[in-house]
Amino acid sequence: MSRELPPLNALRAFEAAARLQSVSQAAEELSVTHGAVSRQIRALEEQLGLALFVKDGRGVKLTDAGVRLRDAAFDAFERLRSTCADLRRQGEDAPFVLGCPGSLLARWFIPRLDRLQRELPELRLQLSASEGELDPRRPGVDATLCFASPPWPADMQVYELAAERIGPVLSPRYARFAELAERPAAALLGEPLLHTASRPQAWPQWAQAQGLDPAALRQGQGFEHLYYLLEAAAAGLGVAIAPQPLVADDLAGGRLVAPWGFVESPARLALWVPGRSRDGRAERLAQWLGRELGG
Repeated sequence: MSRELPPLNALRAFEAAARLQSVSQAAEELSVTHGAVSRQIRALEEQLGLALFVKDGRGVKLTDAGVRLRDAAFDAFERLRSTCADLRRQGEDAPFVLGCPGSLLARWFIPRLDRLQRELPELRLQLSASEGELDPRRPGVDATLCFASPPWPADMQVYELAAERIGPVLSPRYARFAELAERPAAALLGEPLLHTASRPQAWPQWAQAQGLDPAALRQGQGFEHLYYLLEAAAAGLGVAIAPQPLVADDLAGGRLVAPWGFVESPARLALWVPGRSRDGRAERLAQWLGRELGG
């Protein structure tokens, strides 16, 4: 039996098309034409003497042989990517790149950054902030810290750090502060509530946990990012909602007040690491984050 492998370009084209379930998306990922990917797949099928894809309506689907080869090719390419990334880190003494939402970075992480650098100097941390949808699989990022809800994907190693606790906050400067702060949580049903497009589910989750009807909530001024939302609340513009760690320093300093406390949401603050990463720095960072949050 021949042990000769098919051409690497053909395997790459097949693996991308099978993983993405699209020849067009595979072509875009590989920076080649749709026709080039199709030709590579046909050449691979001819060499193997088997069909890897069959027509399915207007699209295609994998045959049983295609599924077997997809799983083997994905595993092999992921091992190669992971090993090459590890070798680059060793060769370049590269920093540990952490992706993080900008609001979490500004309001919780940066105030603790000096302590982290003192306690984990070998980390050589480099931060990559984003307020959009974070992709923990994107190239160039070693780990991602964010709030998300389980179940966790099988191809990621996820360190659960803390349950998310959310609650309404407002400033003593708010015109209706004295009136609202002495009333039960139901008083907020008539209040125009500050909200953010990045967490539209926060207010409804809080209302349900309080036994209130989410449909009775009244939306006030909206903001694109949580950071701006909380700055607006601190300026006395209204009542906002936020995860407890992101307002802990404001509460301690009296800049914000949380008269109705915090309730647990389905989300968890977690550190996401590519499943095949062998970088021990991720585990040390997860342990440090857990201690900080616990403290």
